[in-house]
Amino acid sequence: MIPAAVDADSYGVVELKIPSKAEWVAVARLAIAAVASRLRFSVDEIEDVKLAIAEACTHCIQHAMGSDAIEITCEALSDSLHIVVRDRGTTPRLTHVEKLTGDDGRTEELGVFLIRALMDKVDYSTDATNGTELIMTKYVTV
Repeated sequence: MIPAAVDADSYGVVELKIPSKAEWVAVARLAIAAVASRLRFSVDEIEDVKLAIAEACTHCIQHAMGSDAIEITCEALSDSLHIVVRDRGTTPRLTHVEKLTGDDGRTEELGVFLIRALMDKVDYSTDATNGTELIMTKYVTV
C-alpha cells in the first residue's frame, strides 16, 4: 500500500491489509473500532462504524473476484473518521437479487444501503482493472 498523506489536524493513519476471507472481517472491525474510540464517538456511533466496515469488507469478499486482499486506510481527524476500503478485483461485479432504491433513484445492494445509512458521507468508484474503492466518513458530533 502507498502511505497515506497525513492531514495537519490528523491524529494519525492506520493502514490494514487483510485476506479477502470472511474470517478476517472481525479483525477489520476491531481495528477500526479501536481507532474510532480515540475520537469523541458514542458507543452507538462506534457500533455503526463497525457495522459499516463489516459490510464494506463483506462486499469486497463477495464481489472482488481475483483480489486476494482488502486494503483499509483509516484516518482519525479532529472532526471525523475517514475510512477507505479497497479491493483489487478485476472481474466485473455480480448483480444481487437484494436491491434497494437509493435517494437518487439508483438501485444499490443492501450492504451499500446500510453503509450509506450508518456513515455521514459515502463515495465509491469501480474500475475494471483497479478494483473498487469505497470512501466513508463519520463526523464527530459535539
